[in-house]
Amino acid sequence: MNHQLHPHLNELKRSATLFINERSAELIAQGEKLYRFGFGQSPFPIPDFIVSELKNHAHRKEYLPVEGLVDLRQAVADYHKKIDDIDIDYSSVLIGPGSKELIFTLQLTLAGPTLIPTPCWVSYAPQTHITKRKLHYIHTRYKNNWRLQPSQLQDIVQKVKSPSLLILNYPGNPEGGTYTSNELEELASVCKKNDVIVLSDEIYGRLHYKGEHISIARFYPEGTIISSGLSKWCAAGGWRLGHFAFPKKLRNVQETMASIASETYSCATTPVQYAAVKAYQDHTNVEEYLFHCRRILETIGYYCATTLATAKVKIQPPIGAFYMFPDFGPFKALLKEKNIHDSDSLCDKLLQDSGVVLLPGSVFGRPKNELNARLAYVNFDGALALQNSRSLSKERKLTIDHLGDIVAEVKQGINHIITWLER
Repeated sequence: MNHQLHPHLNELKRSATLFINERSAELIAQGEKLYRFGFGQSPFPIPDFIVSELKNHAHRKEYLPVEGLVDLRQAVADYHKKIDDIDIDYSSVLIGPGSKELIFTLQLTLAGPTLIPTPCWVSYAPQTHITKRKLHYIHTRYKNNWRLQPSQLQDIVQKVKSPSLLILNYPGNPEGGTYTSNELEELASVCKKNDVIVLSDEIYGRLHYKGEHISIARFYPEGTIISSGLSKWCAAGGWRLGHFAFPKKLRNVQETMASIASETYSCATTPVQYAAVKAYQDHTNVEEYLFHCRRILETIGYYCATTLATAKVKIQPPIGAFYMFPDFGPFKALLKEKNIHDSDSLCDKLLQDSGVVLLPGSVFGRPKNELNARLAYVNFDGALALQNSRSLSKERKLTIDHLGDIVAEVKQGINHIITWLER
């Protein structure tokens, strides 16, 4: 057939995270033994009381308003008031089929460049490419815990000299780090002075291990769009339900995004929206669920980080989410002997030799010659882990030994990495 692709899409590839998940499944089906640290899906079950709500509303088939069910938008606004101490009117909330779709639509809507601190989630940059936006990576540093520095942000906005969109993700994918209140305030000050719109991707906010997530919207309410959804803290990734909360000064952005939505996805799935009302409203049951999710992830994350650090891998212990970003730079000479010179060959060789699946730092926006990778510590039975944690009083510290065989695959995978490095 005599058809052509848009030239800028000729080399567009599948999302690295989705690809590695599908590839891992294929290799396992072929009989390969893998230690799956590649794909970052919550291991926990969706809370039963939320699943019940979905069942109760499964019969609903009507189209809902483009911006979302009013009861859900109100629940989201109330949620931000209670959880984040941020006053948002329901009319400033936009519901979509996942925060990923909303972020894409935002990049399609706004003019100007996108500023992205790295390491960053794999889909931000491809979305800028698809929408033909100018992309400016800001490479953060290990010594700063992979946190964007105000001076770095100031430097780039001075160079760009046009209204920009800054995408800030915390707790972060792929490194599991976050910002202090003072750090957010300093970044907010730079954004205010330079008229930078902030897309604050807080999808992992409720998985801050201490439950102490703070939004930059507290310090820059007039220029911050908050992004969140059900995929991480509610473990409902496949339900595809996300939301944006806009400042009133960006109502024109919200309305344009809603117009685009009306011509594309129409609305988020109706039964899921009704079920989501319960997820955002039932704070008591959600907090009980999150307490156990957080302490399980903190325990496993601490084990992985300390074990790798003992083996001389450079690692910043995670503070939230379920990722870490190990740097194998201390093994540069040894890896060179194995013909490994970058993160891509590092992950390829590690998979080939040890069956350990990591994602290379290059797909998270880092320079290809760095020897870093993302490790997602989610390969365990989340339902059993929750049962185990709930059997232990909240006052007691959960240890890796308490989790026993539930985390055997995780422990074996970490040991395989270390053994491979020591060969």
